[in-house]
Amino acid sequence: MPKLWNETIDAHRAAVRDAALDATAALVEQGGLLSVTMSRIAQETGIGRATLYKYFPDVEAVLTAWHERRITAHLEQLIAARDRAGTAGERLAAVLHAYALITHGRHGHHGTDLSALLHQGEHVARAHRQLTDFVRDLLAEAAKDGEVRGDIAPDELAHYCLHALTAAGGLPSKAAVHRLVTVTLAGLHPRAETEQPCSAADDTVQPGHHPAHRRPTAH
Repeated sequence: MPKLWNETIDAHRAAVRDAALDATAALVEQGGLLSVTMSRIAQETGIGRATLYKYFPDVEAVLTAWHERRITAHLEQLIAARDRAGTAGERLAAVLHAYALITHGRHGHHGTDLSALLHQGEHVARAHRQLTDFVRDLLAEAAKDGEVRGDIAPDELAHYCLHALTAAGGLPSKAAVHRLVTVTLAGLHPRAETEQPCSAADDTVQPGHHPAHRRPTAH
Protein backbone atom coordinates (compact mmCIF):
# COMPACT_ATOMS: atom_id res chain seq x y z
CA MET A 1 0.00 0.00 0.00
CA PRO A 2 1.45 3.43 -0.94
CA LYS A 3 2.94 5.48 1.90
CA LEU A 4 0.68 8.46 1.13
CA TRP A 5 -2.39 6.23 1.40
CA ASN A 6 -1.19 4.90 4.77
CA GLU A 7 -0.60 8.42 6.04
CA THR A 8 -4.08 9.44 4.92
CA ILE A 9 -5.66 6.49 6.75
CA ASP A 10 -3.64 7.22 9.90
CA ALA A 11 -4.65 10.88 9.79
CA HIS A 12 -8.31 9.90 9.40
CA ARG A 13 -8.10 7.50 12.34
CA ALA A 14 -6.46 10.16 14.50
CA ALA A 15 -9.12 12.68 13.50
CA VAL A 16 -11.97 10.30 14.38
CA ARG A 17 -10.36 9.41 17.70
CA ASP A 18 -9.70 13.05 18.62
CA ALA A 19 -13.24 14.05 17.68
CA ALA A 20 -14.69 11.29 19.85
CA LEU A 21 -12.52 12.23 22.82
CA ASP A 22 -13.26 15.94 22.42
CA ALA A 23 -16.98 15.16 22.41
CA THR A 24 -16.52 12.98 25.49
CA ALA A 25 -14.75 15.80 27.30
CA ALA A 26 -17.61 18.19 26.48
CA LEU A 27 -20.25 15.70 27.65
CA VAL A 28 -18.42 15.02 30.92
CA GLU A 29 -18.13 18.75 31.55
CA GLN A 30 -21.84 19.27 30.89
CA GLY A 31 -23.34 16.31 32.69
CA GLY A 32 -20.72 14.10 34.29
CA LEU A 33 -19.48 10.65 33.34
CA LEU A 34 -22.89 9.03 33.21
CA SER A 35 -24.02 11.45 30.50
CA VAL A 36 -21.57 9.85 28.06
CA THR A 37 -23.06 7.25 25.73
CA MET A 38 -22.05 6.00 22.31
CA SER A 39 -25.21 7.58 20.87
CA ARG A 40 -24.41 10.97 22.37
CA ILE A 41 -20.81 10.86 21.11
CA ALA A 42 -22.00 9.94 17.63
CA GLN A 43 -24.53 12.76 17.74
CA GLU A 44 -21.99 15.34 18.92
CA THR A 45 -19.34 14.38 16.37
CA GLY A 46 -21.46 13.46 13.37
CA ILE A 47 -19.65 10.13 13.23
CA GLY A 48 -21.86 7.11 12.58
CA ARG A 49 -22.22 4.68 15.45
CA ALA A 50 -20.97 1.83 13.29
CA THR A 51 -17.78 3.78 12.56
CA LEU A 52 -17.42 4.73 16.22
CA TYR A 53 -17.59 1.08 17.27
CA LYS A 54 -14.69 0.31 14.93
CA TYR A 55 -12.50 2.51 17.11
CA PHE A 56 -13.98 1.86 20.57
CA PRO A 57 -15.75 -1.38 21.60
CA ASP A 58 -17.89 0.36 24.23
CA VAL A 59 -18.36 3.61 26.14
CA GLU A 60 -15.99 2.47 28.89
CA ALA A 61 -13.19 2.24 26.33
CA VAL A 62 -13.95 5.79 25.18
CA LEU A 63 -13.91 7.09 28.74
CA THR A 64 -10.66 5.30 29.51
CA ALA A 65 -9.01 6.81 26.42
CA TRP A 66 -10.36 10.25 27.34
CA HIS A 67 -9.09 9.88 30.91
CA GLU A 68 -5.65 8.80 29.72
CA ARG A 69 -5.43 11.80 27.39
CA ARG A 70 -6.49 14.08 30.24
CA ILE A 71 -3.80 12.71 32.58
CA THR A 72 -1.16 13.19 29.87
CA ALA A 73 -2.27 16.81 29.43
CA HIS A 74 -1.96 17.38 33.18
CA LEU A 75 1.57 15.97 33.24
CA GLU A 76 2.46 18.29 30.35
CA GLN A 77 1.10 21.22 32.38
CA LEU A 78 3.40 20.32 35.25
CA ILE A 79 6.41 20.08 32.94
CA ALA A 80 5.57 23.49 31.48
CA ALA A 81 5.27 24.96 35.00
CA ARG A 82 8.70 23.56 35.87
CA ASP A 83 10.31 24.91 32.73
CA ARG A 84 9.01 28.44 33.33
CA ALA A 85 10.57 28.70 36.79
CA GLY A 86 14.14 29.57 37.78
CA THR A 87 15.93 27.95 40.73
CA ALA A 88 15.35 24.39 41.87
CA GLY A 89 13.22 25.63 44.76
CA GLU A 90 11.17 27.84 42.43
CA ARG A 91 10.64 24.95 40.03
CA LEU A 92 9.39 22.76 42.86
CA ALA A 93 7.02 25.45 44.14
CA ALA A 94 5.68 26.10 40.64
CA VAL A 95 4.95 22.41 40.08
CA LEU A 96 3.25 21.97 43.46
CA HIS A 97 1.07 25.03 42.83
CA ALA A 98 0.14 23.73 39.38
CA TYR A 99 -0.64 20.26 40.73
CA ALA A 100 -2.82 21.66 43.52
CA LEU A 101 -4.78 23.82 41.08
CA ILE A 102 -5.32 20.84 38.76
CA THR A 103 -6.59 18.80 41.71
CA HIS A 104 -8.88 21.67 42.74
CA GLY A 105 -10.19 22.10 39.20
CA ARG A 106 -11.16 18.48 38.63
CA HIS A 107 -13.07 18.17 41.91
CA GLY A 108 -16.78 17.52 41.59
CA HIS A 109 -16.87 16.23 38.02
CA HIS A 110 -16.80 12.50 38.75
CA GLY A 111 -18.81 11.42 41.76
CA THR A 112 -19.74 8.01 40.34
CA ASP A 113 -18.79 4.34 40.46
CA LEU A 114 -17.49 4.69 36.90
CA SER A 115 -15.05 7.32 38.13
CA ALA A 116 -13.66 4.81 40.63
CA LEU A 117 -13.31 2.27 37.84
CA LEU A 118 -11.37 4.72 35.66
CA HIS A 119 -8.98 5.50 38.51
CA GLN A 120 -8.10 1.81 38.92
CA GLY A 121 -6.65 1.47 35.43
CA GLU A 122 -3.03 0.69 34.67
CA HIS A 123 -2.70 4.06 32.93
CA VAL A 124 -3.49 5.76 36.24
CA ALA A 125 -0.91 3.70 38.15
CA ARG A 126 1.68 4.45 35.47
CA ALA A 127 0.91 8.16 35.57
CA HIS A 128 1.13 8.21 39.37
CA ARG A 129 4.58 6.62 39.22
CA GLN A 130 5.67 9.21 36.66
CA LEU A 131 4.29 12.03 38.81
CA THR A 132 5.95 10.75 41.98
CA ASP A 133 9.30 10.36 40.21
CA PHE A 134 8.93 13.82 38.69
CA VAL A 135 8.32 15.49 42.06
CA ARG A 136 11.02 13.36 43.72
CA ASP A 137 13.63 14.57 41.23
CA LEU A 138 12.63 18.20 41.82
CA LEU A 139 12.96 17.67 45.57
CA ALA A 140 16.39 16.06 45.17
CA GLU A 141 17.61 19.02 43.10
CA ALA A 142 16.23 21.52 45.61
CA ALA A 143 17.79 19.62 48.54
CA LYS A 144 21.13 19.60 46.75
CA ASP A 145 20.91 23.40 46.47
CA GLY A 146 19.98 23.72 50.15
CA GLU A 147 16.43 24.88 49.42
CA VAL A 148 14.74 21.76 50.81
CA ARG A 149 15.43 19.78 53.97
CA GLY A 150 17.95 16.98 53.51
CA ASP A 151 17.15 14.79 56.51
CA ILE A 152 14.32 12.92 54.75
CA ALA A 153 14.64 11.02 51.47
CA PRO A 154 13.20 12.83 48.42
CA ASP A 155 10.96 9.84 47.69
CA GLU A 156 9.28 10.16 51.10
CA LEU A 157 8.92 13.91 50.67
CA ALA A 158 7.33 13.38 47.25
CA HIS A 159 4.64 11.18 48.81
CA TYR A 160 4.15 13.77 51.55
CA CYS A 161 3.61 16.55 49.00
CA LEU A 162 1.24 14.65 46.75
CA HIS A 163 -0.88 13.30 49.59
CA ALA A 164 -1.05 16.69 51.28
CA LEU A 165 -2.14 18.43 48.10
CA THR A 166 -5.00 16.01 47.40
CA ALA A 167 -6.82 18.13 49.98
CA ALA A 168 -6.99 20.87 47.34
CA GLY A 169 -9.90 18.96 45.78
CA GLY A 170 -12.14 19.84 48.71
CA LEU A 171 -11.15 23.49 49.15
CA PRO A 172 -13.62 26.29 48.32
CA SER A 173 -11.33 28.69 46.44
CA LYS A 174 -8.01 29.14 44.67
CA ALA A 175 -6.86 31.36 47.54
CA ALA A 176 -7.37 28.43 49.91
CA VAL A 177 -5.43 26.21 47.50
CA HIS A 178 -2.48 28.62 47.54
CA ARG A 179 -2.52 28.62 51.34
CA LEU A 180 -2.43 24.82 51.35
CA VAL A 181 0.61 24.87 49.06
CA THR A 182 2.31 27.40 51.33
CA VAL A 183 1.78 25.14 54.34
CA THR A 184 3.04 22.11 52.40
CA LEU A 185 6.17 23.96 51.29
CA ALA A 186 6.82 25.07 54.90
CA GLY A 187 7.24 21.41 55.85
CA LEU A 188 9.99 21.11 53.25
CA HIS A 189 12.02 24.08 54.44
CA PRO A 190 15.56 23.26 55.70
CA ARG A 191 14.83 24.81 59.10
CA ALA A 192 12.24 22.05 59.65
CA GLU A 193 15.17 19.64 60.13
CA THR A 194 15.86 21.14 63.54
CA GLU A 195 12.21 21.24 64.61
CA GLN A 196 11.91 17.65 65.75
CA PRO A 197 8.55 16.57 67.27
CA CYS A 198 8.35 15.52 70.88
CA SER A 199 8.64 11.78 71.45
CA ALA A 200 5.82 9.74 72.92
CA ALA A 201 7.87 9.33 76.10
CA ASP A 202 7.98 13.11 76.57
CA ASP A 203 4.17 13.20 76.77
CA THR A 204 3.91 10.45 79.37
CA VAL A 205 2.83 11.63 82.82
CA GLN A 206 4.73 9.88 85.59
CA PRO A 207 2.70 8.53 88.54
CA GLY A 208 2.22 11.17 91.20
CA HIS A 209 3.01 14.07 88.85
CA HIS A 210 0.47 16.52 87.49
CA PRO A 211 0.99 17.54 83.84
CA ALA A 212 1.29 21.18 84.88
CA HIS A 213 4.39 20.32 86.93
CA ARG A 214 6.32 18.78 84.07
CA ARG A 215 9.48 20.46 82.89
CA PRO A 216 9.04 22.10 79.46
CA THR A 217 10.53 19.95 76.72
CA ALA A 218 12.92 21.50 74.25
CA HIS A 219 11.71 21.02 70.67
